[in-house]
Amino acid sequence: MTASSLRGPSDPTVQPVPASVVEQVDAADTTLSNPKRAVVALGSNLGNRLETLQGAVDALEDTPGVRIKAVSPVYETEPWGVEPGSQPTYLNAIVVLKTTLPPSSLLERAHAVEEAFNRVRDEHWGPRTLDVDIVAYADVVSDDPQLTLPHPRAHQRAFVLAPWYDIDPEAQLPGLGPVAELLTAVTRHGVEARADLELRLPE
Repeated sequence: MTASSLRGPSDPTVQPVPASVVEQVDAADTTLSNPKRAVVALGSNLGNRLETLQGAVDALEDTPGVRIKAVSPVYETEPWGVEPGSQPTYLNAIVVLKTTLPPSSLLERAHAVEEAFNRVRDEHWGPRTLDVDIVAYADVVSDDPQLTLPHPRAHQRAFVLAPWYDIDPEAQLPGLGPVAELLTAVTRHGVEARADLELRLPE
């Protein structure tokens, strides 16, 4: 019995995708039938952090209606909003993807991927095995409390802006301006590039 069969059908990362759905997704990707560009932030400070981030990248790529276009360098980051030294450091990365999913469905998938890696939401600013946050979706600006777009704190966070700038120097944060300019306005203290670590772009 394989590990995936032990996890059972409740694990969203191992559920088989019907061939018909795969064909539709591939057709949408190649014909560009109105896919939207989205930026997703990944973070982990528990367990095998790099392996978890790679698992999240792979799970997003396995999502019908999603195609990953770029994966940033990995950064190591001091935890945000807590006492220094009270938690392990994070590994962070940014993923740029094209998707035919609406924002609400992409958010559902992000939460499913978190839950697959045993993310527990019991402590604000608490340590977690995996964070999957939608930073931006096309040019959408929305104050919907379920999914505020762009992410309400992205413009303050070097661990979001720095890896995003690395893979898209011309990027714009909707409603707030160029990522390059936003990055100059925040401190990079406690946010270090890890050239020795790398996430693979799914084939």
